[in-house]
Amino acid sequence: MAGLNLRSVLVTGANRGIGLELVKQLLGSSNPPEWGFATCRDPAGDRMQELHKLEGKHPNLVIIALDVRDPASIKVAAARVEAHLKGSGLNLLINNAGILKLSTLESETPEDMALVYATNVTGPLLVSQAFLPLLKQAAQGSPQTGLRCSKVAVVNLSSMAGSIQNLYLWHLGQVISYRCSKVQGTPSRA
Repeated sequence: MAGLNLRSVLVTGANRGIGLELVKQLLGSSNPPEWGFATCRDPAGDRMQELHKLEGKHPNLVIIALDVRDPASIKVAAARVEAHLKGSGLNLLINNAGILKLSTLESETPEDMALVYATNVTGPLLVSQAFLPLLKQAAQGSPQTGLRCSKVAVVNLSSMAGSIQNLYLWHLGQVISYRCSKVQGTPSRA
């Protein structure tokens, strides 16, 4: 996280796993963002203890309800973020939220595949579209040139379970819908 100079960052799916760790790292950096927005489906839910502890330590952290499958929820979240930013725009959007349904090729269902795609593929699209005006606002107000996360960026995350090269934990569950929705290749080394 060294070298980032962010005024604002939003992380989806921030109540546990990779999203929670990103929030911890960003807020604990030597140059934390002025505003950190941590989103999750249920801010009052059982899996929120660690995020609420962070909120108590960092007054610049705002926890916001956001269900990436629900356009109305996304719209409300975007309005809340806009109200906090007061015209400065959003520098970094990290689309991290995702779900995984344990399955094998034999047990995968069209219903589970559709649910996972709605969350892992369509969700980041809807969130990015809703926050695009705030991203553009940050880009226009930035004195920095070129493309960089400190100016404005959208980052879509995956995990090792989405790798097409490393079949991470294949023997425990093939998680077909997750692998299809979060597929990632390995950069070539030319």
